Amino acid sequence: MHTAEPYGGFEQGPIRPPSESGSLLIRVTRNCPWNRCTFCGLYKGASFSQRPVAHVLRDIDTVGRFADMLAPPKGGAGAADGGVLSAPGHLERSEQMALSAARNWLLAGARSVFLQDSNSLIIKPDHLIAILQHLKATFPGIERITSYARSQTIARISDQDLARMAAAGLNRIHIGLESGCDRILARIKKGADQQTHILAGCKVKQAGMELSEYFMPGLGGRALSREHALESAEALNRINPDFIRLRTLAIPDTIELAGEVASGSFEKMGDRAVAEELLLFLQSLAGISSQMKSDHILNLFEEIDGVLPDNRDRMVAVIERFLAMAPEEQVLYQIGRRTGIFRRLDDCRDPRLRCQAQGYVDQWMATPENVDQICDLLMQRFI
Repeated sequence: MHTAEPYGGFEQGPIRPPSESGSLLIRVTRNCPWNRCTFCGLYKGASFSQRPVAHVLRDIDTVGRFADMLAPPKGGAGAADGGVLSAPGHLERSEQMALSAARNWLLAGARSVFLQDSNSLIIKPDHLIAILQHLKATFPGIERITSYARSQTIARISDQDLARMAAAGLNRIHIGLESGCDRILARIKKGADQQTHILAGCKVKQAGMELSEYFMPGLGGRALSREHALESAEALNRINPDFIRLRTLAIPDTIELAGEVASGSFEKMGDRAVAEELLLFLQSLAGISSQMKSDHILNLFEEIDGVLPDNRDRMVAVIERFLAMAPEEQVLYQIGRRTGIFRRLDDCRDPRLRCQAQGYVDQWMATPENVDQICDLLMQRFI
């Protein structure tokens, strides 16, 4: 696997799913090969590249070397590293990153690996399989290897190659569905339509891998809110992913969608309208056994967490309870949630937490009329 690009040392990319917080991050590609979505500014201005396979394997070896040093020595106490880990200042920066990655991974249990960046499956199947096999050979105890992937990419991979990837150890894929509505997908320049999303999701499931699909409440704006909820539920009903993960739309000034808001061509929804959309979405999911996860600070309801269909009524009740609150109580919960004080609706009943949230409501003079503007600013901290 000869390459003219010199090895620059161990690398890690900018993001990973919250569910991969304990995973070892191995960078296979840099940035995003598509990089056109109007709601995402993460990779804007950055060019995409595939890392040479030999470099990725070397990263794995480097982490493996530090993991061996960090492991307790067999047969007694004492350091196995000859002082390297107790005084790492002489290590190069990339080696210090690898050491930190190895230490954090071991502390988390050393059970999972996440392949970065945004679409690792775009590389040649044989190259990805070589990486997977090396991971399994270096770390035989790992239980899960995961990656982001685009639906358009997966749709082009043969079923045989996907099955080979699964056999080599790739056992979970994260896909940004965002919406199942073709009008919205075209508007946000997603590069996939509903049928492509369905095809890709079903191919992942057929290959024997777990599938996480991401739904973005609010992405259709007020004009397409109903279509967003219904057609996204339709797509997911046909896929039946293992996980449906919520990622509520936030619009920082740096993304293309912010220009549409400024021009008036996109009307952003407030929390109450997004809650109504999410309620319709949940009520429209049928015939599937997916696990709903609201595992991101951008989401208004962290407690929407359960398996369909058994826990649907409990999850629906959370939204209905919020919508039935008096406007002033909704404001209190919104501010409490967006400042990280509240995690559940019942936190509104905790006198200490309620007092903290009310302090911010008073400080910012939050009312039902301006609370969404305040929350928009607060949400930008987490993007």
